[in-house]
Amino acid sequence: MALQELEPLTAPGNKFSRAPEAAYLYAVAATKAAKWPEAEQMLNLLRSEYPQWPNLPEAFFLQGQVSFEQGDFDNALRVLAQLPPDRLATERENMKAVYLPRIKDKATFQGLLQTYPQEAALGRAYAGKLANGGWYTDADKPQLDQLITQFALDRTRYTPRPRAQRKSTYNIGVLLPFEFNDPSWETRRKNQFVTDLYAGLRLAQDSLQREGRPVQLFAYDTGADTLQLKQVLALPELAGMDMLIGPVYKSGARILARYAQQRQILCVNPLSQDADLVLDNPWHYLYEPSTATQARQAAQFAFSRLGGPRTAVVLHEDTKDETAFGLAYKQAYEALGGRVLQLRRINSDADESLSTGFAGLDLKSVGHLVVASDAKKAGPYTFGVMKAQEARVPLITYASWLDNSRVGLYQLDARDVYFVHSKFLDRTNPGVRRFRQLYLQRQKLPPSVFAFTGFELLYYFGSQLHQYGPAFQQNLAASGPVSGAVFQGIGYPGGTHDNQYVPITKLERLEVEVLNPVGIR
Repeated sequence: MALQELEPLTAPGNKFSRAPEAAYLYAVAATKAAKWPEAEQMLNLLRSEYPQWPNLPEAFFLQGQVSFEQGDFDNALRVLAQLPPDRLATERENMKAVYLPRIKDKATFQGLLQTYPQEAALGRAYAGKLANGGWYTDADKPQLDQLITQFALDRTRYTPRPRAQRKSTYNIGVLLPFEFNDPSWETRRKNQFVTDLYAGLRLAQDSLQREGRPVQLFAYDTGADTLQLKQVLALPELAGMDMLIGPVYKSGARILARYAQQRQILCVNPLSQDADLVLDNPWHYLYEPSTATQARQAAQFAFSRLGGPRTAVVLHEDTKDETAFGLAYKQAYEALGGRVLQLRRINSDADESLSTGFAGLDLKSVGHLVVASDAKKAGPYTFGVMKAQEARVPLITYASWLDNSRVGLYQLDARDVYFVHSKFLDRTNPGVRRFRQLYLQRQKLPPSVFAFTGFELLYYFGSQLHQYGPAFQQNLAASGPVSGAVFQGIGYPGGTHDNQYVPITKLERLEVEVLNPVGIR
């Protein structure tokens, strides 16, 4: 509402005396809504049309944040340098301290250091990456020494620990809530996914052993609360692990992430899709693609493969994950050149919310529709609206719709419905068939998706350990996604810390087909 009210007041042609303030407040509102391109456009107007506005340093400061958020680190530093030395000096340094460590590759850092050789925050951030982020090589020693001297850094804090040598076998700590102290059937049933996950890890351990790449698993019960996890982290032997896997609950994941960063032990979260967990932590990875990554990959697919008008309507549930999906989709699609006509929240538990979400939409006129919802009601309602409007618009949604008993497979097959399908398993794949056979022999029951997850996670990261040693972040960053042993793909290119491969699938003749396969490994 603030954006709508303020925008008409900002036009120079209106000769409104408070137009600069309106433009600035519009930009503030846009940043609060994470509408970075809109904020940048208005700040550019403010700087060009109202250069005499006395509070222009505030606009430069906000422009720095907007550029940082869009990954334009060079422009952010250039804009912040235009502030008067006595204005917002502390706030400026605090902003740099937050955003500069988010640079994900050496080349970007090196280029910025050449452009801004006297920028202390930049030098400090790069020295931190070299010393504590797994980036250091022997070739970096002269530059790191120079940064420590130039910016008077504490040498004890910025001296890299000796790089762990490659070994014949590696020790991996598995921190999961087994809850061994509660043998009740209710707890065992609730924790079946943990048991399945660990069983998959054990089978991957066997496979690596047969291939001459042995790893040793050490399982620790973290319980259902953070107290037991903290007791586990106090054990001296944990600091000697080459890698950590776990835990599964968010509160514990944050604690383990801090521990991993302090001890410089690579840690992989097996189930979370929350990108915030791996932000600013070079030692922490998500096995899963984050919610935002799934949205960005879906937007890329839509822009390049769907054809027709490059416009979209995006509806998402009123939850943290789905809100993140909707916002990331809009940003990615519009960054490519498309346009999201509407971004709306819905609550599928309330019919009136669904009705409001679809109200006024002419689905015949848009390029495609996105519905980010796992709710059982969302599918039938969406198809009801499409049928009422006689609209054949392509639809992108979650793969959970394939398991929704309220939506028929023939209904999904007959329309252009595309699924964001990170957990797709091709039952005809030899690796999937072999894993299923081995799992049945050992466990006497078929594997769940969690068992497949445990296997893929350890097989991939255990292989990385043997290939590159315990600090392999830069090696991951330099390679693209590869086909998985059982899932479709996995990879962390460009310094990302969540899996960047997301299968997009479609029903064809009642068979699920992957439309964006990874190259064969």
